[in-house]
Amino acid sequence: MNNELFNECLNKISSNISILPDKPEETPSNTLKALWLKASGISASVLKSEDIPLPELSDEQVDKLSNLIDKRLEGIPVAYLTGRQSFMELEMLAGPEALIPRKETEILGYVSVEILKSLPDTKINVIDVCTGAGNIALALANSASNAKVYASDLSEEAVELARKNADFLGLSEQTEFLSGDLLEPFTNLDLYKKVSLLTCNPPYISSSKVAEMPDEISDFEPSLAFDGGAFGVNLIRRLITDAEKFLCTGGYLAFEVGLGQGAVVKKQVEKSSIYSNIKIVNDELGQPRVITAQKL
Repeated sequence: MNNELFNECLNKISSNISILPDKPEETPSNTLKALWLKASGISASVLKSEDIPLPELSDEQVDKLSNLIDKRLEGIPVAYLTGRQSFMELEMLAGPEALIPRKETEILGYVSVEILKSLPDTKINVIDVCTGAGNIALALANSASNAKVYASDLSEEAVELARKNADFLGLSEQTEFLSGDLLEPFTNLDLYKKVSLLTCNPPYISSSKVAEMPDEISDFEPSLAFDGGAFGVNLIRRLITDAEKFLCTGGYLAFEVGLGQGAVVKKQVEKSSIYSNIKIVNDELGQPRVITAQKL
């Protein structure tokens, strides 16, 4: 590796990049490593790039690296430039078809995995809605070989990316991805009262705050994945009610909430009189980020 070139590029990135708080895994150094590898013909997420030795670059590849760095500094997310994002230690395909899987959503993922582990070791059905790139659905399928995971997204483009991720991870036979509004795609699949776990990472940013979001998100990632309507909880309200049709008795509902929404949404779950054992899971800063509940 050309150390002089690396240091020159690192200085350029460090001096001009702004790392978003919701992408804490990114640093100037691993951003450069991921772009360096991409220029050499290797696709890797920023986390995976830390473990791959950097090759020498040809003159043509140096030009490609320079172009990639310029695009990153223009605000294009590094995951879209490399085509890769790490989620719960899974290396996944990433692209503008879907929201980039976030580190914070791993809270929902790991909580859901623990729920799966607590269930009887028999064939179980799982539904994941607002699946995006398929990260939660595929992480669950990867963690439990006895689970059949059905997933949906309103965006056909996101569903296509999720299917590609299933192929990429060798989980196609264990998963089924459908396009449609929330739980509507599953109405003809004989899943009523047969689902043990239903997960969701919904769009929860209120429409009025979308314009205040960093350009890196609002300009490049699909708004359908983060615009949650006037109050940011429109879809969650529907989910709380509609999930009852699919969950078996004792089945779990688990979903992510935005900052400041936890207490209000928990009350909505309680008022529905559909669930018991309602819990809030906090992030490392003590902020409510996930709600779980069991169907009565």
